[in-house]
Amino acid sequence: MRNIKLTIEYDGKDFNGWQKQLNKLNIQGTIEQAIKSITGEDVELNASGRTDAGVHALGQVANFKTNSQIPIEKFAIAINSRLKKSIVIKKAEEVDERFHSRLNCKRKTYRYIINNSPYGTAIYRYLETHIPQKLNVEKMKKAVKYFIGEHDFKAFKASGTSSKSSVRTIYDAKIYQNGDKIYIELTGNGFLYNMVRIIAGTLVEVGLEKIEPEKIEEIIKEGKRENAGKTLPPNGLYLVDVKYE
Repeated sequence: MRNIKLTIEYDGKDFNGWQKQLNKLNIQGTIEQAIKSITGEDVELNASGRTDAGVHALGQVANFKTNSQIPIEKFAIAINSRLKKSIVIKKAEEVDERFHSRLNCKRKTYRYIINNSPYGTAIYRYLETHIPQKLNVEKMKKAVKYFIGEHDFKAFKASGTSSKSSVRTIYDAKIYQNGDKIYIELTGNGFLYNMVRIIAGTLVEVGLEKIEPEKIEEIIKEGKRENAGKTLPPNGLYLVDVKYE
């Protein structure tokens, strides 16, 4: 039995998220069907984490077990030949049989993209979130640093979160700008349901000067969801990278 690790890129616009669901188009089920069509096997694809409907990935990682003898250098090409153009297997690797994409994950990086131009975009409207009001990026840069470290992120999780603990560690948090685009990037050991989108929404409130940067520390400590910002839409969110060391 071989254990195959896949690095996957996808445009989440047309999918109802990663997780397999009956009668709903999803990424996991779509890739599993593609694998079955080339191996003849029903496989279980384990991802580093589930992304929601409309969320994109540049470097999602998933693994599955197979008896197929397809050469590893041909696996990605073979699967891609059976996939929609909105999903691409960027790499296939044979890994130790004990490797598990979710359980062995050490850190993930997410990116949120904001279009801060007055008029937005027609072409990229499903790949970024448009906020027409001018944002104070310097204040946002000050605010984002308060998220670094181990904190209880109770104020930044959506209702319905199944995680027992809301304590997470953020290793790096930064904001950078390129023209009208503002990028929020967070690297951590794990993220709660909607956590990145709520942090991004809170940073937008800072950018609109409704929340002062120093207030972030207090919002984290108080742990009340109502003190944080809105949950921004899924279309601006990307799973960029997953690390295992």
